[in-house]
Amino acid sequence: MEESKEQILVKHLLKKEEAAWKELFGAYSGNLSYICSRYLAEKEDVHDVLQNSFIKMFRSIESFEYRGSGSLKAWMTRITVNESLKHIKQKGDFKSAVEVDDLADIPNEEEPDFEEIPRDDIMMMIRALPDGYRTVFNLFVFEKKSHKEIAGLLGIAENSSASQFHRAKGLLVQKIKEFKMSKKAQYE
Repeated sequence: MEESKEQILVKHLLKKEEAAWKELFGAYSGNLSYICSRYLAEKEDVHDVLQNSFIKMFRSIESFEYRGSGSLKAWMTRITVNESLKHIKQKGDFKSAVEVDDLADIPNEEEPDFEEIPRDDIMMMIRALPDGYRTVFNLFVFEKKSHKEIAGLLGIAENSSASQFHRAKGLLVQKIKEFKMSKKAQYE
């Protein structure tokens, strides 16, 4: 059976060939930067975490195990998400940013309706969420983590994770309504 481009690239990465690492960066840096920007609001932070992620990949490529098409991307994504979380935790007192039970509940029985909203605008709305909300929302929605897993990753209570997610959804519903109202007003 013939090797895939991904398998060939991994062989060259394992040999620490500079050209292979340049190819990897060129092929994946945009997508990984997008992943970082879901967690981090500041461009400088995104740049730093992306750089740290590639350094971590370089240092731990020997631990990568090819499991079929897309496994390299999945491995890189996991490292990038973990580096993003590490950065958030190092940046400040993350626990207190997440454990904000004194905030009023946002009533939300509805799901965010992203129909007809450009991807970049959705990303801006997600980035505008408070750190704790944004982090839990990303882990739950994009990384498909359970609230139990999120609680373990972030060192918070499981019900805090669920609460943060609920509030993030509520804020997004508000932001989407405001966005749609402003767009509607532009065309009237």
